[in-house]
Formats: sequence, C-alpha cells, structure tokens
Amino acid sequence: MTHKFLSEEWIQAVRDIRHRHAHSIPEVTTSVRINIVTTHVPFGEGEVRAYIDTSSGTLDMEIGHIESAELTITTDYDTAHQLFVLQDPAASMQAFMSGRIKVEGDITRLMMMQAAMPQTEAALVVAEEIKSVTAH
Repeated sequence: MTHKFLSEEWIQAVRDIRHRHAHSIPEVTTSVRINIVTTHVPFGEGEVRAYIDTSSGTLDMEIGHIESAELTITTDYDTAHQLFVLQDPAASMQAFMSGRIKVEGDITRLMMMQAAMPQTEAALVVAEEIKSVTAH
C-alpha cells in the first residue's frame, strides 16, 4: 500500500520500515537537528512541518518542529520528495542553486549529516522500501 509523501500514514509506514531494519542499520555518528517546512503540499492545509533528528544515533523523521534545531530547510513538496525519497543529489543541488531550497542556520550541519549517513546494503534496502510505500 502506498501513502502520500509526508502524510501521517506515510510517516507511520516509514517508522515501521526503520523499526523493522533497526538491527542492521549502523549508527549515525553525527548529531543534527533539522526543521523542515514543506510548502505546496497537495493535502491538508498545504504546508507540512517536520523534523529530522539524528541525536539518538538513528535518523528520526517526524511531524512537528523541534525547539533546538540547528537549521531549517524550506522547500516545496516536489523538491522535498526528490530530496528525501528519491535521494537525487543532482536534483537537490539544482533546487538549492535555483532557490527552491532555502536554508536558515548552520548549513555545515546539513553537509556533515549527508556525509555521515551510512551507505550500507541495509540502508539501500530501507531507502527502496520507503520508495515503495510512497505515492507522489
């Protein structure tokens, strides 16, 4: 079953996938707390506020915002989908350069997180499973 990207159902499905694979995913060694504002969302009120937090050693993505975020990323729904689901670095860089991704705060923390994310076979399996439950 697929769910709209960033919907409550999608967040729960992603939680379930990460939980199922938790034993095989290496720890994230860089602690980063990022708030994300996604605009032009095709459901709800048109905007979703979410966050990524790696301070526990795992990548947690949840709905809402955290008080002590080191940076805030604002982007549109399609760009967020490319960045977080498709994980397309070329599209992400192009979106950043054209102003479709705005970053407030310490951008070096974002770069540190990208470099610290495990690129193991298990991480690739998780990414594929997330793609498979995502409707755009």
